Amino acid sequence: MGRSPNTVGGGANTTRNGLAFERGADLRDAFIDHPRYKLVGDSVVDRATDQKVGTLFEKNKLYKNLLEVKSIDYKQILSKKLLPDDALLVGGTLHIIEKKYQAGAGSVDEKLQTCHFKLRQYTKLLAPLGIQVEFHYLLSDWFKAPSYRDVLDYIEEVGCDYFFLEIPLDKLGL
Repeated sequence: MGRSPNTVGGGANTTRNGLAFERGADLRDAFIDHPRYKLVGDSVVDRATDQKVGTLFEKNKLYKNLLEVKSIDYKQILSKKLLPDDALLVGGTLHIIEKKYQAGAGSVDEKLQTCHFKLRQYTKLLAPLGIQVEFHYLLSDWFKAPSYRDVLDYIEEVGCDYFFLEIPLDKLGL
């Protein structure tokens, strides 16, 4: 599942094996200079084969470009709309990516504990389409502190995942 808080990511393999993020960046930014994949609109395309391998949905585009075109009204399934930071559909799996950057104690601490509920809600929302859901946190190095050990363990225990500053491409089905 997630990378151990003591493991350092990045380095020379970042552009080949993962998507690197900086504070304020989104998934679209991570694909801009990627040597293997490019974006054409919201489509992720393999540069070598020129084949579409995924679709990017940011915030409301999940509803507008995926659910509404299939005549699915989220209000009939959920009581409140969830807006992912980023979502990437690869095959039959939608990868929800929530970014949490922090440099001091604060409200993000408790937000990390909501991943199971969000995974459950997104799974319910996408069930009519037969789409599986995986929920990933992209975390800043702040969360490598020993005080986050229990919450990081919990994230994995409930079937979610987390990474620090980089998401390995294989975790996104690429």
